Amino acid sequence: MSAEPDGPEDRLRRFATIWSRAVFPVTSTSLTRPEFERQLLPLAQRLSDALRERTFHAEEGRAVGAALVSAHCTDPEALSRTLDCVEAYLVLYCGGDDPHEDLRARSSRLQHAMAAGFAQALRERTLAEQEAIAQAALQAQGVVAQALHASEARFRALFEGAAIGIGIADLNGTILEVNDALLRMFGGSEQGMRARNVQEWTHAEDAPQVWRLYEELVRGEREHYHVEKAFYRPDGTVLWTNLTVSLLRDADGNPQYQLAMMEDTTERRLLNLRLRYEATHDALTGLPNRTLFFERLEKALSAGDDQRFGLCYLDLDGFKTINDSLGHAAGDRLLVEVADRLQACATAPGEMVARLGGDEFVALTCGPDASREVDELAARIMNALLAPVRIDGRELTVRGSIGIVEGPAGGQRSPAEVLRSADITMYRAKSAGGNRFELADPEADARAITRHGLTTALPTALDRGEFFIEYQPLVNLDDGSVRGAEALVRWLHPQHGVLGPDRFIPLAEHTGLIVPLGRWVLEQSVRQAREWRERHDEATAGPLRINVNLSPCQLTHPGLVQDTVEILQAAGVDPDALCLEVTESALIGADDDLLKPLRRLAEMGVDIALDDFGTGYSNLANLRRLPVSVLKLDRSFTQSMQQFPADPVDLKIVEGIVSLAHSLDLAVTVEGVETGAQAEQLRILGCDTAQGWYYARPGPPDRLHELALVDATG
Repeated sequence: MSAEPDGPEDRLRRFATIWSRAVFPVTSTSLTRPEFERQLLPLAQRLSDALRERTFHAEEGRAVGAALVSAHCTDPEALSRTLDCVEAYLVLYCGGDDPHEDLRARSSRLQHAMAAGFAQALRERTLAEQEAIAQAALQAQGVVAQALHASEARFRALFEGAAIGIGIADLNGTILEVNDALLRMFGGSEQGMRARNVQEWTHAEDAPQVWRLYEELVRGEREHYHVEKAFYRPDGTVLWTNLTVSLLRDADGNPQYQLAMMEDTTERRLLNLRLRYEATHDALTGLPNRTLFFERLEKALSAGDDQRFGLCYLDLDGFKTINDSLGHAAGDRLLVEVADRLQACATAPGEMVARLGGDEFVALTCGPDASREVDELAARIMNALLAPVRIDGRELTVRGSIGIVEGPAGGQRSPAEVLRSADITMYRAKSAGGNRFELADPEADARAITRHGLTTALPTALDRGEFFIEYQPLVNLDDGSVRGAEALVRWLHPQHGVLGPDRFIPLAEHTGLIVPLGRWVLEQSVRQAREWRERHDEATAGPLRINVNLSPCQLTHPGLVQDTVEILQAAGVDPDALCLEVTESALIGADDDLLKPLRRLAEMGVDIALDDFGTGYSNLANLRRLPVSVLKLDRSFTQSMQQFPADPVDLKIVEGIVSLAHSLDLAVTVEGVETGAQAEQLRILGCDTAQGWYYARPGPPDRLHELALVDATG
């Protein structure tokens, strides 16, 4: 067994060898096969370059197709063999060491372009022949009329030896002469052909202008015309041709005969239909693909004002699990079964089903009652998925989430906008638990689009300096002095204005940007803490501390401790100036590996605060193993104190938490203080510090400096 060629040049030469061996037997050339192979090698190089170019250029494929005609590969079988060779071997030998699915799609597009270039070049060559014959016919028209002209022999040679079909008829349509090529195209006898009249050769697919042009020509109003026309052969099969009909005049210029020249395009048409089908249908399921679906959707959207459309966007629930557990072969068989069921659901006129890719399918319905029919179509699809699918002895349950969009045709929405709305709606159905369908909601679409826009803008927003930090004071409940502040990040968005953390922090956590954003917040906050300490008299005001929130994603980042140490050292700030706030929910059930970085930071002197305490399961026994020094009670505890008298049960709960925290040497901070009565009640209960609008809203760092100065001098 021979080894495969190693280098790209060897692979390219091997591809050219396979190509030449396939095409050479059906090529009219005086070259030997090795010489023919050397002629194909630069064409193979052009195909290889076009396959791997970053931007696809169809003209390269068309140029290669035209070059085949120039190399005398004019037999339709030569094109068919070439396309089969390109489909089977181009990606294998020229696609690099790791060919992927995009290269196969590009190879298919190259085949289409090659076929188009081949057809165009062959047509131009044929038209050149036709022009030569027409010129000869015009020169010999006196011979046809008088049968005595001296150049009849030359015309006869062109007439009989031409590769295209030629026929001569009088102005009444009676066929007078046909050449051998025309007889072979129709598969009949010369006697049978002469018994026919031109006007009998009608076909159901004739374009409306075909016979109008014919009438103008025989009346002498037109010298020639060119159309694509189909004919019925005697055996009932269809012959497709490029037909050129010219008017022959006598010596006085009067119309006398009509000359028809036909190029057989049947094989080329079938090839184009095959390529069109492959380009517009999914290879796995046979359903229409994204390309054909968009064509149909665009047509539906541009229908009359009394028409409507309905679209169902289906995504299978849990399909990735099936692929991962049973393999892609089982997943493909499942997709084929789902496609068959969906196809059975869309049988009414104006309905179609397509596969967009992966486990995503769409169903489209059109008509005046589409708003009702699309709901019925979605229900049929959900019912069709109820029965399990049996694969390799296993019964697999299939479920799906569907997003439905319906509306009037002739609107302003593009196909891409309609599909985006359906996609958003489908994910809304999936997030609601799946196995259901939801109707599109413009407001929900707008929120999702805004959310997506914020997500895509996040990475560059940090580079452009669009984030800033506001600080909310932390106040000592005993003497009212400012002990520090919590850093709260804001986003100054170019379109949406100032956005609070609830609008973008979840997006940053989802995309992983929370790590660089969190590091930036920590750097800015620690620098600010240094400035505060430098500007305050610590003997009177006490050291100011900065509290910075730590997300669960940051908590698990391996560089957390190192980043924190480097930031503190770069700013020249002691660790006791920093307090990291971690939500209670992030530490519920935390193991030792998760707590290890917090313990290292606590050992360095950084305070760790358990934020939003009371919103989780509040496993008080778990406090013993957590490296925290501060409990930060959730604002829900202070809300119950807005009324007077406060709920005694809530007061007992807060009093118990404070007592327990102090017994564990933990300080207690309370959020959401909005009134003096709340502040006094919390002071009586023993809370240490508080923050809220009663003291100050979040603001610029200089305002905190002013508040601290007032406390120090007041």
